[in-house]
Amino acid sequence: MFRHVGVSGLRGVSARVCGATKMDLCGKWILVIGGLWAATIAAMPARAESADPDLIFRKSTTFKLLTPDDKLAVYGIDDPLVEGVACHYTTPEKGGLAGAFGLAEQTSDISLACRQYGPIKFNGKFEQGEVVFTERRSIFFKKMQIVRGCDTKRNILVYMTYTDKLIDGSPKNSTSSVPIGPWGPQTDVPKCADFVR
Repeated sequence: MFRHVGVSGLRGVSARVCGATKMDLCGKWILVIGGLWAATIAAMPARAESADPDLIFRKSTTFKLLTPDDKLAVYGIDDPLVEGVACHYTTPEKGGLAGAFGLAEQTSDISLACRQYGPIKFNGKFEQGEVVFTERRSIFFKKMQIVRGCDTKRNILVYMTYTDKLIDGSPKNSTSSVPIGPWGPQTDVPKCADFVR
């Protein structure tokens, strides 16, 4: 679909578009626009398994005069496989000029809380440590993941969030447990062990 175009390729494009054989003002603008286009494509958020999270609220932590503030943002997601379970996570969002353009590498300090909010119903089988949700945390290779497991002995769903990179990740993580219990008139409590592959 997209062909890789390096700087020399962009120079050739600018020469054809501008009708010039050397880098002039028009050619530099094409390089800038091409670089912004590549950065925009790379900064697009990557989501996996779950729908986009619901923003609950944001709170500023650092004031910046002419650019967006650093913030803490609270998001909510539903487990796409387990009905009746929702997770909320709080993540820092860097402001400044890099944050305004989506180019800032976000930190790995993410907290997580998951709860049962209705009758639990499993819509399929899952593997221990299966990804529930993924979000890109930088324009290159860093992503935050929420994964799910089952404590088969205690019939508890366990969720963990962590951040990884292509080469190395962060040891920072957060874990939340959801004991599976009856809800309302529901008397049959499903066993998560029955749905582990």
